[in-house]
Amino acid sequence: MANENAGLIGRKIGMTQLFDDSGAIVPVTVIETKDNKVIQVKTSETKDGYSAIQIGFAVQKESRTTKAKKGHFAKAGVDPTKVLREIRLTDADASKYSAGQVIQVDDVFSPGDIVDATGTSKGRGFAGVMKKYNFAGFIRSHGTHEFFRHGGSIGTRLTPGHVLKGKKMPGQMGNKRVTVQNLKLVKTDNEKGLLFVRGGIPGANGTLVMVRKAVKV
Repeated sequence: MANENAGLIGRKIGMTQLFDDSGAIVPVTVIETKDNKVIQVKTSETKDGYSAIQIGFAVQKESRTTKAKKGHFAKAGVDPTKVLREIRLTDADASKYSAGQVIQVDDVFSPGDIVDATGTSKGRGFAGVMKKYNFAGFIRSHGTHEFFRHGGSIGTRLTPGHVLKGKKMPGQMGNKRVTVQNLKLVKTDNEKGLLFVRGGIPGANGTLVMVRKAVKV
C-alpha cells in the first residue's frame, strides 16, 4: 500500500539514541502514530474534483465535538478525532483506502525510508536581532552608551525612502510551521505505532508532527 505521497500524523515523544550495525550511536526522534484513521476518501470523480485522503488522529470526546463534525465522523463509522489532516494522492493510490480504515506504520513506511517531518517550532517570544539572527552587536568600548544590542541602521535616505522588505529586525521568534526535509527513518515499531527518525524534529515534546515520504530525495 505504500506510495510516494503517503504520510501519517503523530505526536513527538522525545529523543533517544539507537545503535547501528557498526555500533555507532544514532540520535533519533521518537514519534507515536498510533490510531491514524481514514475519515474520508476523495477522488477526481467526486464533487471534490481531486484525489486525497483525510486522516484523523487522537480520539476526542463526543461532548467536545461540533454537531457537523459528529455527522462527518459518523459517516466514516469512526469515533471523533482531535486532528484532521488531508494528504493529496493520485486516484490509484486514493482508491486503495476506505473510510474507517486504520493505517498502520508498515502500511506507509519501511526502515531506511527518507521522510519529511513538519511541526510547529518552539515559540521563543519577542526576540531581538542578536538572539533571533545572531547579530554581533555594537562595540563595547568607551563612548558607546546604551547601544550594545541594537540592530543598527535599518534603511536609506531619499532613495528609496523606506525600509526594504525582508529586513532583519526584532520580532516573534519561533512558533512557526517548519518542515525538515530528507530525514532517515532508522526504525519502525508497527505494534506500538512508533517511528524512529534520525535527527531533530521541530516542536516541543507532545506536539503534533506530520511525517511524509520525502518529496526531494
